[in-house]
Amino acid sequence: MQSTNRPTGMFGFTLVWLGQIISVLATNMSAFALTIWVFQKTGSATALGLMQVFFITPFLLLSPIAGAMVDRYNRKLMMMVSDLAAGLATVALVILQALGMLEVWHLYASAVIAGLGSCFQWPAYSAAISTMVSKEQLGRANGMWSLMEVGPQVFAPLLAGALLPFIGLTGILTLDVVTFVLAIGMLLIVHVPQPPRTAAGQKGQGNLWREAIYGFQYIFARPSLLGLQLVFFTGNLMANLGYTVLAPMVLARTANGGNDEIALGVVLTAGAVGGIVSGVVMSAWGGFKRRVHGVLLGWGISSLLGHFWLGLGRSTPEWAAALFLGGLFIALINGSNQSIWQSKVAPDVQGRVFSARLLIAWFTGPIAPLIAGPLADYVLEPGMREGGSLAPVFSWLVGFGPGAGMALLLVFTGLAASLAGFGGYLFPAIRNAEDILHDYDAAREAEGAPAAQVERASPSASI
Repeated sequence: MQSTNRPTGMFGFTLVWLGQIISVLATNMSAFALTIWVFQKTGSATALGLMQVFFITPFLLLSPIAGAMVDRYNRKLMMMVSDLAAGLATVALVILQALGMLEVWHLYASAVIAGLGSCFQWPAYSAAISTMVSKEQLGRANGMWSLMEVGPQVFAPLLAGALLPFIGLTGILTLDVVTFVLAIGMLLIVHVPQPPRTAAGQKGQGNLWREAIYGFQYIFARPSLLGLQLVFFTGNLMANLGYTVLAPMVLARTANGGNDEIALGVVLTAGAVGGIVSGVVMSAWGGFKRRVHGVLLGWGISSLLGHFWLGLGRSTPEWAAALFLGGLFIALINGSNQSIWQSKVAPDVQGRVFSARLLIAWFTGPIAPLIAGPLADYVLEPGMREGGSLAPVFSWLVGFGPGAGMALLLVFTGLAASLAGFGGYLFPAIRNAEDILHDYDAAREAEGAPAAQVERASPSASI
């Protein structure tokens, strides 16, 4: 049994979480300030979009390799890599800005470095949580992590906007660097147990490429995990298709009133507030005891109350209410699903498996705009104009005119996402996933205690 004087368990995780939420808040403030700086310098939406491209491309390409490295090496070290990479990139920006030499291309280079570091972050932290806290605390821990992802999105623009006139871009970036030091300091003082070795981990050993591929093999060999991932893939695809047209739909349907930007801001803020409430509730509650209900019911209900209603709405209060209600289920869905994977995936392969999950889930991101944009511009919007081919059939549902075609896309994708959630109950491998799959209590096993549950004899649970 391991012994240490350093903070561990839920207390240790809370310290890490505090360091991260402060750091993420400052990073979002930097992103807001840099967005203003780039647009003032270039006046180009393409220049802003390229920052995301330079971030996400290395992130997606190297995620499987990063996941394998998370399993190979010390997880605490891997957790620090993402903070250190982003911190060094920001230090370079601070120096260049202070010297008056900062150029847009410097931000692209910084985004590449941050993307390389971030591909370690999610698998490293997700895998580390399962060894830091007990199985019973996973729901609360994941609720706190969800709160960390959503909360700063609401407060960062307000804080950055208030501080920019006084400390400028250099001050905002410097504050970001300081919080990176705080986040790494919190990691240094806590104890992050290494996972116990399992048969699955031994089977997945090999060169780095083979270990990276093993994450996908692990998922595809287990129908329950694959089924849960397909629910998320379908739900994410439908959600991304709809949310691609969310902003233009709101802007188009409020343009005549002259308050389009205000309406969009209110709607997006309402969704973020719903996510914050969701994270707070999940942190205190922990979710359903049977976590698969949090995933399937969460997807089904949130897509109807949020996504589907968003398309039916005709006014800013209706859209804001829809996004708020949809946001109330974010932490329940993600926290419940994350808890299942953390407790059912062998602890020493979680880095690889979670990276594979992330790649599959994020794969829908680049696809959705390529489908939704042309579909809205060339089919749905023309069809839903007065006298259009689709208006006689669907105008009773979403009206007609500018924005109606995009609203129709939100209605149908919301309905499809809801069916993906409720439809999971039709498949025994999904609805009984928690009974079928072996339960690894990594936190207890890392301390030398026996596993909490004996693996059932089931084809879907075989390696």
